[in-house]
Amino acid sequence: MQPNAGRITTHVLDTSKGAPAVGVRIELYFIKWSGNEWNALKMAESLTNSDGRLNEPLLHEGKLEVGEYELRFDVKRYFAQDAQTDMTHVLWTEVPIRFAVRDTGGHYHIPLLITPGGYSTYRGS
Repeated sequence: MQPNAGRITTHVLDTSKGAPAVGVRIELYFIKWSGNEWNALKMAESLTNSDGRLNEPLLHEGKLEVGEYELRFDVKRYFAQDAQTDMTHVLWTEVPIRFAVRDTGGHYHIPLLITPGGYSTYRGS
């Protein structure tokens, strides 16, 4: 991969349904230490499509920098849009995933597997 050709992508699967999670709002932040606190600079936002994926990377075209990033998945809104979901069993409202970028030419694919009572993630390909 070419230098600075890195990108950040994701997808969301609802493992309680065994299906892609459609319409999940995802925000991407760059996390920076400034003074005595962490500051979050919003870089992008998007919604998952019918395949639980985004139509394009959240960050690409030479915009990836070394540092910490955070994906925020609005899962409360996702679960609330399904009339079949009992919201009294939904524990998660937002799932933040913070990760480090060390290679600006790398592909950082950070999937989310979600259920009303749990979630997991990993670095995908």
